[in-house]
Formats: sequence, structure tokens, C-alpha cells
Amino acid sequence: MGMSIDHRSLPGIFQPRRTLKVIGIGAGASGLLLAYKLQKHFDDFSLQLLEKNPEVSGTWYENKYPGCACDVPSHNYTWSFEPKTDWSANYASSKEIFQYFKDFSTKYGLGKYIEFNQQVISATWDEAAAEWHVTAKNVVTGELKIASAHVLVNAGGILNAWRYPPIPGIDTFKGPLVHSAAWPEDLDLSGKVVGLIGNGSSGIQILPAIKSQVKELVTFIREATWVAPPLGESYQLYSEEEKKRFATDPAYHVERRKKAEARANGSFALFHAGSTEQAQVRAYMEDRMKSKLNNPELEKVLIPDWAVGCRRLTPGTNYLESLSDENVKVVFGEITQITETGVICDDGKGEYPIDVLICATGFDTTFKPRFPLVGRDGESLTTLWKDEPKAYLGIAADRFPNYFLTLGPNCPIGNGPVLIAIEAEVEYIIKMLSKFQKENIRSFDVKSEAVKDFNDWKDMFMDDTIWTEACRSWYKAGSASGQILALWPGSTLHYLEALKEPRWEDWSFTYPTKNRFIYLGNGHSSAETLDGDLSYYIRNSDDAPVDPILKRSGRKGTPAASGTPVDSTKAKSTPYL
Repeated sequence: MGMSIDHRSLPGIFQPRRTLKVIGIGAGASGLLLAYKLQKHFDDFSLQLLEKNPEVSGTWYENKYPGCACDVPSHNYTWSFEPKTDWSANYASSKEIFQYFKDFSTKYGLGKYIEFNQQVISATWDEAAAEWHVTAKNVVTGELKIASAHVLVNAGGILNAWRYPPIPGIDTFKGPLVHSAAWPEDLDLSGKVVGLIGNGSSGIQILPAIKSQVKELVTFIREATWVAPPLGESYQLYSEEEKKRFATDPAYHVERRKKAEARANGSFALFHAGSTEQAQVRAYMEDRMKSKLNNPELEKVLIPDWAVGCRRLTPGTNYLESLSDENVKVVFGEITQITETGVICDDGKGEYPIDVLICATGFDTTFKPRFPLVGRDGESLTTLWKDEPKAYLGIAADRFPNYFLTLGPNCPIGNGPVLIAIEAEVEYIIKMLSKFQKENIRSFDVKSEAVKDFNDWKDMFMDDTIWTEACRSWYKAGSASGQILALWPGSTLHYLEALKEPRWEDWSFTYPTKNRFIYLGNGHSSAETLDGDLSYYIRNSDDAPVDPILKRSGRKGTPAASGTPVDSTKAKSTPYL
């Protein structure tokens, strides 16, 4: 027996029957893009972006240490659709990048969705209501608030939860103890003996930036790392004439952006184990580091015996040369103890006296939520991911309905350009929310078997890459031999294609009524209901799009994602180094 429905009382096909309610965590790059895209694609929606800081821009607001800058060319560290023509230099400082995202928020009126100083402390799925209940704490007043929404998007980022290293005695140090991600504005290093722990991206930028201020700089290095030249070209300030041309000649500007982006996207082959590209880049990098160090003893301890890219490439300007300066001391080994007045290593040389200790030691990259996140049947994501985070395409977790995250496990954080990957993730989310609204869906949940299959595929793929070599990396949550948690099994372009068309078959959906097709409504199309074009399909020729991968139209070349064939003999690109 079917349902008895007065179809004439229903709206037309695909007409939303509720206000879409979304809560986003974080107003960094991902959160701002979510707000922009929701505003662009929906009329009837509400969004609360809960941001723990007093400003937008996330990590680019928080990181203010000396020398902090992006290692991607500035004209390519923008949204693909939102260029900036007045960068001061070809590699932008954190202050400029912060301003870019702040200006983006202001230009599109995104501030109305943001609630500042709100740190999320819990989020729980309510099966009966099909909503998320989120508790946030005002970091200034301590006041608690509870908000509810159909959909929760965790845009908190991966390089956001900084931490001190778990070294015995670190809490006993009497001098200033500083983390690179929480740099005090009033920190005075003049005439001090400064200890610097870490030789990752932050440490490599800090050392040359502060060396002239200090009496002595003792850099504690646990292991070797590949220090690359700036990605693409050496650092240079832009002249007013150059900035004027960027602003007045958009064709020239976009061509420069495209060339730099193509170089970044053209270097993925070096990550394949045993590839010619890897061998070439490694030989180049080794020769370059030797010439910069010009010190056989430093060469022995600083040039790795593992592949270039196993650990994140760390471009550094004037870092290697600085290690030989008179007031810079390199200590290679494991720190065993921090005392009230200094640092002890396993080199048998006793305590190194230190006045100020700087920890450039990174972030918690385990991907576990930084607050209790409870899904269906009381499952905690922290518990489920305690050994290894297993997500779906870097954006979803099974047993957590109506939940997305950006830059989640196995997103392409180190595969190539990252902002375009965020764009792909948010576009995917928008497609799901469109389906959610138009089909009046109650809940969506990625299937566990889809998560398992993806992670099995990911692990098999990683076996053929240089990332599985024995290097300690945050790609493996700080281990040397663990599973690859922070990289996509392919290039960034590969990720864009994988996310472009959602595989709805990988999802389970529930509906508020017994019949999933009630969204078909009163039998009238949206064109009829919205006074649209009632003959929109009439045209003079067949202009329907053709999949360029399946149909090459008899032309030579490899089909590009856009449908434009690319001559495979000209598609090779030199590594983006």
C-alpha cells in the first residue's frame, strides 16, 4: 500500500523545504572559502563560523616569528579565482598573507558569519534531531554557548595545534621558553645566548632572521634534512612598475600565475621510488647543499641518506650559509634533558648554557580532533583514530553523519599546490549540501566499506613512493616508519579529478519520510515553478559537453582535465625547485 499524498500541495521538484544550517569550525583559509561558497550558491542558509582567535586567517594570523613567510610563490598562494597584484615580493611574509585573507573576508562580507574568540570544546551528533550540537567557550570571558546545525564542517586545519616537544625537564627551564607558533611580540634576544630546537620549515626561517641579534645561537638538530632553494626563483622585491603591470595587464598576470602553478604541478614524478626525476633532483640538491655548507663536517650530518621529499622539502634562504657563522653553533644529536639553565644532548659534552630557548618543533599532526567529537552510537573520533586516522578522500569519516573536514587525513598537503586542493574540497562539500537541500535528505554518512577500500588503496600506492623510506616526518605523525597519514596517493591534479564528481554510491542517505522521491514534488519542473525558460533545450547544434578522457575526438595528445588536448611530448616539466 503506497502513501496517500496530496501532490498538488507540494512545491515543485528540488525546492528546499528548510533553511540549511551549517556550523564551521575555524575562520582560516578553509573556513573563509566555505563561507564564500555557501553565500555564492545558497539563498536560504545560516552559517556560524566559530573561530578561536580574535582575527581571521588561522595559521597566518598565529605565526609571527621572525622570517615567517610562505615558501610558495606569492602570486600562487591565492585562491585560483581571486588574484592579488600588489604583493611586495615573490615570496610573501605571514603578515601579507594574513592581510590577503582578511581582505578576502572584507570584500565578500564574510565577517557576518564569524564569531571570534570562540573555541569549540565539544561536538555531538543527535540522531533523533539529525543535528550536531556544538559547545564553544569564549576564550576571553569563559562563557559557554551551544549551537546546533544540520551540518558540521571542521575547517580547523592541520598546522594549527602547536606543541612543545616532550623533552624531560622542559617545564623547569627558567629563561624565556618560546614556541615558533606563539611568538611574543616583546621578545628581546639582544646579546642573549639563544637555543633553537628544530630544523624544519620554521627553524630554517628563524635562524638567519635572528642570528644578527644574538650573542650566540645554538641550533639543536636531531636529524638531517634536505634544504631546498626557494621554489622557482630567488627572493626578490617587486618594483612599482612590476606591480603596476600585474594590475593593468591581467593576461600577463594570469600567464605568470599559470606558469608557476604548472611547474608546481609538474614535479610529482620525483615522489615515485626509483624514478629518474628523483635521482636528478637528489644529485642537484646534494651538490647545492655541499656548495652552500662548504664544510665537510656539516655535510656529513646535514645531508640526508633518504630521498628528497620523504620529509617535507624545506626551502631556506641563507640558512645553510648561516650555519658556519662565528656566532652559530650546530649541535647534532638527541636532546636528553632540559635543565633550568640549558640543554643536555647525547653527545657527551654536558650542558649547553642557554638564556632563551626557542622550540621550532611543529604541530600535532595526528589529525585527531582537538575536542571530543562524538558521532553515531556514541562513537568518539579521537578513539576511532587513536592508532591511525582513516578518512574518506581527506574530507569525511564514517559513523559521523553530516560531517566534513578540510585538509583531513591523506589530503594533498605536500603533493603540490594546496589552496586549490582546499577549493576542490569545499566544492565537493557544496555539491553534497546542494543534494542535501534539493532532495530533502535527513542525513548522509560515508560507508565504512568505502573508507576501508580507499585506505587499502592508499597504503598500496604509498608502497611505491619515497615517502615510506625511513625518515622521521610529520607525514607519518612524527614517526620514521608509520603509515602515511598526511599525503594524497597521487598528485594534486589527481586529487582535483578524484573529487570533481562525487561518488554518491559511497554514501548512505536517510530521509525524513519513508519515500525518498517525495522531493519530486507536484510534478512541475523548476523552470515552470520559477518562471524560467520553458524551452531551454532548443538550440542550433549539439553543444553538450563530451568527457575528454573517454573521447579524444581523434586528436593527438593527452586530454587535459579541461578538455583541451596537451601534446604529451611537450607536457614534461622540470621539478619545481
